[in-house]
Amino acid sequence: MKILLLICGEGLGHTSRCLALGKEFMAAGHEVNFGAYGYSMELVQKTGYSALEIQPEIKLAGDTGTFDIGKSIKETLNNLSPSGFRKLFRLIEETGPDVVLSDGYYAGIIAAQAKKVPVYFIGHQFNMEEFFQKKGYLLRAAGKLVKKFYNYIFSSVNGIIVPDYPLPYSVNRKNFTISRSINNNIFFSGPLIRCRYQEAGSMALKHPNVLSTIGAFGYRDIIFRSVLETAKLDLDIHYTFISGPGIAPEQFPEIPDNVEFTGFTDNPFPYYRSSDLVITAGGHGTIMESLSFGLPVLSFPDEKHREQENNATVLEEAGYGKRMSYLTPPEVILACIREVLEDESYSRKTLRLMQLAEALDGPAAVRKFLEEKHRT
Repeated sequence: MKILLLICGEGLGHTSRCLALGKEFMAAGHEVNFGAYGYSMELVQKTGYSALEIQPEIKLAGDTGTFDIGKSIKETLNNLSPSGFRKLFRLIEETGPDVVLSDGYYAGIIAAQAKKVPVYFIGHQFNMEEFFQKKGYLLRAAGKLVKKFYNYIFSSVNGIIVPDYPLPYSVNRKNFTISRSINNNIFFSGPLIRCRYQEAGSMALKHPNVLSTIGAFGYRDIIFRSVLETAKLDLDIHYTFISGPGIAPEQFPEIPDNVEFTGFTDNPFPYYRSSDLVITAGGHGTIMESLSFGLPVLSFPDEKHREQENNATVLEEAGYGKRMSYLTPPEVILACIREVLEDESYSRKTLRLMQLAEALDGPAAVRKFLEEKHRT
């Protein structure tokens, strides 16, 4: 079977789970091509695979920890072009896939359908109209159009793959509002993680160790600095900062002895295995990776980014971690770190999720699902 994986490049979670799928399909003897752009394309290539360039699509924008839907719409529209769609059509013609998997990349779905190729949507966010609530008239009107568009997409694809734990364990359950008429097309695969716990190497880190992955977007800089200040308050707690591709370590000359600054890495899994707690934003991909490695999470969702806020709320309600804010001062961040490290109920619950992720084996589940659907 020939698989074409098309990846939304906004946030590396989309890329990581597509790499997990690509690895699984290739190991089973299937042919895989990746379509990507930006940091996503770079990560695919750093992992050792080739990637075909596609046009950028969704672009997130914001300022000082706050997501800006208006600015994001403008930048997204600026990314789209007729020539980009023509290039996408040619890509499908040249690769000749039997199946297209489009991870958060809507143009890929339209192109695949135009070429009459079976296409599956991979996603974790299904109520985008929340982004437009309590906005001005124009944004509310745009929200109605967006809702009509994605409802069409969800009802027209061959299937929807949700890369999350099945209910009731789903982290994205507050972002999951889909018409019951398409329930039969929905498949909860379990987390799509490109490295199992047993496969990940380990790092010689001092414990307790807090892994911070804040820093993928410039507007999260304020959170990054707050966590760095937190590290200075208790030198017995150690921190590893994976800062993301948007922030350079050289920006922070005063780094305490209990902080290791790695910059960006395309392989965070040895750090997951060697840590006790993760501090991250509210992105679904990093949360899935953290929980699949049995780690509680302190989540700093982007303000006004309803999907991330919902993810963080579920983490807190389920006892997998805490929902934080970019307004949370370092002293309170430290109190939350101590509470989660000292209260064993958090680690017991996340250990259960690690065991469940192993049992579900999301990448293999998706492969078997598609092999059953498209036997040749």
